[in-house]
Amino acid sequence: MSSLRCATPKLRNYFRDKYIPQICEALLCGLLVTCPDDPLRYLEQMIKIIIKNGLENLLWDMCIDPALKPRLRRLSETYLEQLFGLDDQLVTPELMVKACTFYTGHLVKSHFGGWKEVAIPRANQEAIMAEKMNRAIEHYNSRCLKSFFIHWFSYVKTTRERLVVSLLRLREMFYTQRQKLILSRWKEKARQRSKSREDDLILKHELQLRKWKYKLSRSKAVEEKPVSPEQSASDAALPAVPVEFDIAALPDQAIMQIFSYLSFRETITCGQVNRSWMAMTHRGFLWSAIDFSTSKNIADKCVVTTLQKWRLTVLRLNFRGCLFRTKTLKAVSHCKNLQELNLSDCQSLTDESMRHISEGCPGVLYLNLSNTAITNRTMRLLPRYFHNLQNLSLAYCRKFTDKGLQYLNLGNGCHKLIYLDLSGCTQVLVEKCSRISTVVFIGSPHISDCAFKALSSCNLKKIRFEGNKRITDACFKYIDKNYPGINHIYMVDCRALTDSSLKSLSVLKQLAVLNLTNCVRISDAGLRQFLDGPASVRLRELNLTNCTLLGDNSIVRLSERCPNLHYLSLRNCDHLTDMAIEFITSMLSLISIDLSGTLITNEGLSTLSRHRRLRELSLSECINITDLGIRSYCRTSLHLEHLDVSFCTHLTDEIIKTVAIFCTRITSLNIAGCPKITDVGLEALSAKCHYLHILDISGCVLLTDQILQDLQIGCKQLRILKMRYCRSISVAAAHRMSAVVQHQEYSSGNPPRWFGYDSEGNPLAEPHSRMPVRNYSELIVKEAFSSDEESPDSNVK
Repeated sequence: MSSLRCATPKLRNYFRDKYIPQICEALLCGLLVTCPDDPLRYLEQMIKIIIKNGLENLLWDMCIDPALKPRLRRLSETYLEQLFGLDDQLVTPELMVKACTFYTGHLVKSHFGGWKEVAIPRANQEAIMAEKMNRAIEHYNSRCLKSFFIHWFSYVKTTRERLVVSLLRLREMFYTQRQKLILSRWKEKARQRSKSREDDLILKHELQLRKWKYKLSRSKAVEEKPVSPEQSASDAALPAVPVEFDIAALPDQAIMQIFSYLSFRETITCGQVNRSWMAMTHRGFLWSAIDFSTSKNIADKCVVTTLQKWRLTVLRLNFRGCLFRTKTLKAVSHCKNLQELNLSDCQSLTDESMRHISEGCPGVLYLNLSNTAITNRTMRLLPRYFHNLQNLSLAYCRKFTDKGLQYLNLGNGCHKLIYLDLSGCTQVLVEKCSRISTVVFIGSPHISDCAFKALSSCNLKKIRFEGNKRITDACFKYIDKNYPGINHIYMVDCRALTDSSLKSLSVLKQLAVLNLTNCVRISDAGLRQFLDGPASVRLRELNLTNCTLLGDNSIVRLSERCPNLHYLSLRNCDHLTDMAIEFITSMLSLISIDLSGTLITNEGLSTLSRHRRLRELSLSECINITDLGIRSYCRTSLHLEHLDVSFCTHLTDEIIKTVAIFCTRITSLNIAGCPKITDVGLEALSAKCHYLHILDISGCVLLTDQILQDLQIGCKQLRILKMRYCRSISVAAAHRMSAVVQHQEYSSGNPPRWFGYDSEGNPLAEPHSRMPVRNYSELIVKEAFSSDEESPDSNVK
């Protein structure tokens, strides 16, 4: 085969790309080594094997049997490239000889040198050993230095860390000492400012008290100044100059405010003064609400005439306790737009009267029929005519039955009824009133757990049981399923309830008010289970009066789980101590708390003084409280509005002076059963506390008629005054005071033995147990309320 060095590049590239030199090399090597009998057949088989394995994996010995392959090292890829002239740089034989010579010389040199070093000992062995020793010594010294350096570095690092810690402690001590110094100076300045503020308040109090005494002495002098006959004759000779002022010129809003304080009889009387006054009393807005309950001995004809005249204007009528004839009550049917009707305690109300009223007044929303003689006939009329009725009171109506109550669901029915009061109706059980949201059972001792099952179809929001001994824990077992939206629960004096009830109530997420007064079986464990549930988050009012098993642990849990609690009553929880006050102080949402009958001391009151948001505080019968504790609390409670320290027999006039100096916004004060209170303390109270509305001084045996005159001059807004067992206050002075206040209770007898002291204020040797008994025959009571807000059933709608 001739050389291809002179061939075209295309042909040469073809030979190179198709691996033709390698194929020829492999086939020739196989033929030369194997020497087959049939070369062509052998070449055909080998070509198939090469094609099968691929040209990329082609080797020069691929066609040689493994047993016949030579064990020689390949020096080049192929020699046929030289034959075909495909290599660019050919290795000439001279270059190959040089390469072999260099390779052989290198091998000889490396092996001979190694043999020479081993076979021929060195002449300078000692020098070499000395050098090695020096190197070993240097290495040892460096290791020693390194170890010493590590120890020294660790020591220096530890020393530096200790120094840094010492510096930090010194800095902390310096800052702490500086903070203590700053706080002590700030505390001293705050104490000085508080002392100066107290001194200013006391000085202002003294000045105001002097002015008060001077004003009081002048008023007494004017009253006692004798009038000479000459002056009386001259005064009689002077013509009376009338003051010209026309009340009709006032705006309608002012006239409405003025006449709203008048009763029905007084308004009729004002209309008879003159034409101008008659025009004012005949304005429609004055007759939208008519209250006949405040006026006595009104002629039936006057009532009928008034209702016929203002039949389109009147929206609210109140006949509470009136003894009108049946025909008079029928006149109510003329008031087509009537929305509220109160017929409670009307003994003359009959089913016939209610028939006329229901036919003529279909728009009534509020209906009060409590303590009347209605029967099932009236109950049948309610769903027929009062389709929009929302509030219905049937308290103490004992002449209708279960069947009568079921009439509420007949026909169109009272489907909008949301409030139903069945207090004292022991003969009925509520059923089939799905829209009822409020149910009240007061004076119904026969109501049992079955009532809850009957109410399961109602969407109750408020429920109230009082004085019931048949209600047990079973009624609350499924309360989360039947009443998930309930938010007010009153279970007063239900002594069968235990801790299991509180565990059932803990799942109510909407509960806001919980009253468990006199539930004496409630303990710390039950209250803890209740507070651990979601019900404690929205709880706003909690009453635990007379739950005597509760202790300080309950207050600790309350402070942690009730962030929205506003009203808390712990009356007569005699296991509470001053430690509980620490946690009550942390309940910043509280505005009213009742700690009456507990073991709180002056230290507890001093701790409670840190709570600046309290508006109402009751400490009745806290026998460990003295003037010092009340003073420490009142000094920081400038916004206190209600204070009850009744039957704290150690208190003196100092607490009245303290209240008068610091708590000038107080509106209600109860100091009943405090025998050491005198006229001096009440004089200071009258001079400073001008917003006082309610005052109870029952049992204050040292008070005299002088305090009534002081109260009349200083406390212009006083509405309720209770002065039972005030033996030094005369009946005449009490009668004069009754014309000033709206409600007054008075008796001049000696305090009963359960007050704990005699008629002179001296403590008894063996005081009786405290069981207050009201002797109404000894009271002078005056009530002049013109609305139902202050009436006994104001809360029953």
